[in-house]
Amino acid sequence: MIPFSPPRIDDKIIDEVIDTLKSGWITTGPKTKLFEKHIAEYSGVNRAICLNSGTAGMELMLSWYGVQEGDEVIIPAYTYTATANAVIHSGAKPVMCDVKDDFNIDVNEVARLITDKTKVIIPVDIGGLPCDYDELLELVRKPEIRSKFTPRNEPQELLGRIMILADGAHSIGAKYKGKPSGSLADATAFSFHAVKNLTTAEGGAIALNLPERFDADKMYQDLNIKSLHGQTKDAFAKVKKGGWRYDVVEAGYKYNMTDILASIGLVELARYESDTLVRRRAIFERYYDKLGQYEWANLPEFENENKCSNYHLFLLRINGVDEYQRNLIMYEIFEQDVAVNVHYQPLPMLSYYKHLGYNIDHYPVSFKNYEQEISLPVYYDLTDNDVDVVCNAVIKAVEKVLERQEA
Repeated sequence: MIPFSPPRIDDKIIDEVIDTLKSGWITTGPKTKLFEKHIAEYSGVNRAICLNSGTAGMELMLSWYGVQEGDEVIIPAYTYTATANAVIHSGAKPVMCDVKDDFNIDVNEVARLITDKTKVIIPVDIGGLPCDYDELLELVRKPEIRSKFTPRNEPQELLGRIMILADGAHSIGAKYKGKPSGSLADATAFSFHAVKNLTTAEGGAIALNLPERFDADKMYQDLNIKSLHGQTKDAFAKVKKGGWRYDVVEAGYKYNMTDILASIGLVELARYESDTLVRRRAIFERYYDKLGQYEWANLPEFENENKCSNYHLFLLRINGVDEYQRNLIMYEIFEQDVAVNVHYQPLPMLSYYKHLGYNIDHYPVSFKNYEQEISLPVYYDLTDNDVDVVCNAVIKAVEKVLERQEA
């Protein structure tokens, strides 16, 4: 069986985790702080804070920005539920926007959805391909859009406009106009979940990229406090001589990353650009070579003059099929011992959001992308022969279902 996306666990990672365990420091400590430093450098920003998930990153930034009941946050309809759930947890209303053929949020639709209640836009880099960040930032800086924005606290007053908070769960290492993911929006939430390109088993980070008038060090300190129950010192600070006393200044969250997780991330990040991304790109290119000759194969865009993906998901679409036929194709692929997936069921198709009144009929591009999409395996240890096996399974499955349709 060829699995969909197993993590890369080798001796380097095992040794680093053992080193952490033997150090006696397993919660937030020196390795987490070092990992934060490296994430910030890699992302081209001054500060990054590591957390226990990418979802925590979005929730923390929404809280910091003062998003609350009565506010609206624009998100794509085509994303994982974490994007919307983070908005729900803030008390605000998710305003869903349709996407384009490349799976990313449609900026023209975003412009139509902005109201005087809009406080944040969360674009999502689906599959690792960056969104149109220059267009989004240009939009929220327009005088007529700024005039709708009424700040209610210091961060909103200082920014003076709608914040662009990127859901970069898929996109660490991607580039837009030569700039790395993390430096493209006001803030970017990364995910280091087990199936991500760069994993810490569970985990995430926020890359902070707000204008220079914001004090990045103070923001980092404030977010640390928010991420640890509103406590003014973390465990690492409290072990210093005389450092036991702390205060609690707000009812914060429990979102901190541990050194065990950070130790995995340190190994992964050190080899990410020179090794991990090289292999993932080679897998993408082999899929293109093998499947590009078939008219039914709609291959995902992963590079153009402005954008370079990090090759996270190979979002194959089968031209001309409906949801039922796509499901049949997936069944036939599974029957050949190849695991595939779908990324994602659009949010309005999920029971919770259906019951809130969202209707998939209002998001036709999202539904079309979904009903034709099959995600193919992409992971470091996937061999060229494995890629060929996957391709052969897909070709056989598609042709079998399409022949059945014609008959």
